[in-house]
Amino acid sequence: MKQEQFISQYQAQWEQMRAWLDYQQIPKRQRTRDALSEPTLDFPAAYRQLCHQLALAQSRMYSPLLIAQLNDLVTRGHHCLYTSRLHFAHRFIQFYLQDLPQLVRREWQALLLAGMLFFGSLLAMLIAIQIEPELVYSVLDGATVANMEDMYDPQRDSRFGREREADSDVYMFGFYIKNNTGIGFQVFAGGLLYGLGSVFFLLFNGLYIGAAAGHLTQIGYIETFWGFVAGHSAFELTAIVLSGAAGFKLAAALIMPGRKVRSLALRDNAQQAILIIYGAATLFIMAAFVEAFWSSQTWIPVLVKYAVGISLWLLVIGYFVLLGREAAADET
Repeated sequence: MKQEQFISQYQAQWEQMRAWLDYQQIPKRQRTRDALSEPTLDFPAAYRQLCHQLALAQSRMYSPLLIAQLNDLVTRGHHCLYTSRLHFAHRFIQFYLQDLPQLVRREWQALLLAGMLFFGSLLAMLIAIQIEPELVYSVLDGATVANMEDMYDPQRDSRFGREREADSDVYMFGFYIKNNTGIGFQVFAGGLLYGLGSVFFLLFNGLYIGAAAGHLTQIGYIETFWGFVAGHSAFELTAIVLSGAAGFKLAAALIMPGRKVRSLALRDNAQQAILIIYGAATLFIMAAFVEAFWSSQTWIPVLVKYAVGISLWLLVIGYFVLLGREAAADET
């Protein structure tokens, strides 16, 4: 292909790339002030094509001027791509070290309501079963109770907290992720039923966990059960409460939309609720990892498990209470 044909074929793509790169260099404030719209471009695909076109121009020994122009576009594109990756990494770190704990503190009312429903029902059932052991069967059926007793039997020499044939830690890691995130999604999505769904699933899971904990405590499986849950409880239980808070954020838009129409209020609140769910999902994954590879181990002394569990609870509480406060103070 002659150089003139090459230029004629790809000139429009180069101009489109140049316009897009020029737009990226304009400060965001100026874009807003001048109402500038971003040129339409699939940048990754266009950048790959540009690199290929530069390689063709060099291999065919086209004019140095054309090669220099293409090389300049490739250099600018590479710089933009590299910078965007740095920005993504910066936003990722900022979200977890600043934005997420600040957001959770701002939504303390929804968090408090979710915590009272979940932990209140959990503790109430746990205590009630110590007084009236038969209450466990009002929540769990006989087969489930028998299965739990087997999983936390002090005489077990295999993993605690799982069926005897489920001996793969990696398999259980995946199972715990699926199970935990499923619970979180139910609690969160229940907010769309004007919060009633979130209330139901928080109470249901609180009663279920409380019944299991109360029964195993009542029959004396204290070290095996509490040693098992100590490690991952900080991550898992906090994630459930965060899911409830996110669900109530959705419900607030439907119940109290203010001057907005409900659809707009729901859209605005959902943007904040989704960020909380990101945090909850992260905690669920962390809980699954600890549960699969640490909590189930039978060779670890129970006092070590308790110490780790207490440390992780202090870590989670400190994270949401303390992180991001300096940045918030600077902004004010």
